[in-house]
Amino acid sequence: MLSIGSVVMGASDVRRAAAFWTRALGYVPREEPEDDWVVLVHPDGTRPQFSLSLSETPVQARPRVHLDLYAGDAADQAAEVERLVGLGARRVDWELYDDDSDFVVLEDTEGNRFCVIDTGRG
Repeated sequence: MLSIGSVVMGASDVRRAAAFWTRALGYVPREEPEDDWVVLVHPDGTRPQFSLSLSETPVQARPRVHLDLYAGDAADQAAEVERLVGLGARRVDWELYDDDSDFVVLEDTEGNRFCVIDTGRG
């Protein structure tokens, strides 16, 4: 049976992206980051790895694959969004928001989009 070992995201500046994601997720580099590659791991070793690879591919406005980061409820979601923005993430004016959206779309320091989800709605 297969399992997800690592999610890999492209970055034009791997070290800058690693600095953002280590603060955002509480992950640490498995080894010293290189200019073109780094593997980030959760300190307890139980969660999937998150890797960053040097990429010259342009960022997609509507990526086919993205991360969903789970927050416990609406208050937790709001606090996490503000924390991530404070780390350098940017809010995305997403045309698919509705009045009752349980997600907020952000982009990291590289322009890669991800969502913060309010999981308290069930």
